[in-house]
Amino acid sequence: MTNAASPAPIVVGTDGSPASGQAVRFALQESQLRGSGLRAVCAYDFTARYSGFERPTASGFYDLDTQLRDVTLEAVSKTLEEAREQVGGAPVEVEIRVEQGRPSQVLLDASKDACLLVGGSRGSGAWGRLPLGSTSTEVVHHAHLPVVVVPVEPGRPPGDAQAME
Repeated sequence: MTNAASPAPIVVGTDGSPASGQAVRFALQESQLRGSGLRAVCAYDFTARYSGFERPTASGFYDLDTQLRDVTLEAVSKTLEEAREQVGGAPVEVEIRVEQGRPSQVLLDASKDACLLVGGSRGSGAWGRLPLGSTSTEVVHHAHLPVVVVPVEPGRPPGDAQAME
């Protein structure tokens, strides 16, 4: 009799940009291959800037935070649903985390028990022409686990496909 522990999850960062969709598809396929779960993580910090998802409106601080979290959660769920349709294959257990904070730190914290961290090469930030975004760069330099940075799809303009910024 063996007591095999379930494999550590794969963490993928998503922010609503086209390249984060590519990263989600990659992570979903890798989860299927490894037989592991998938943890989709989106960080938001409305005091600095909004994610690539729809911007909510509200009158109070608490309402804005709640609405931003709800809208982001819904958008991440939709991104995962679309990725599942595109990838097909075996079902994968998925956990969604939407947390306020600096994206790189939220991703690093969410990956403490993971086996792999996946993100796109660019995000929804202002530096769209750089080959690697600030979040990707910080994650690569500070991660305690393997990191995959999914490049922009060939033939797509750099500012069009962005993910982990």
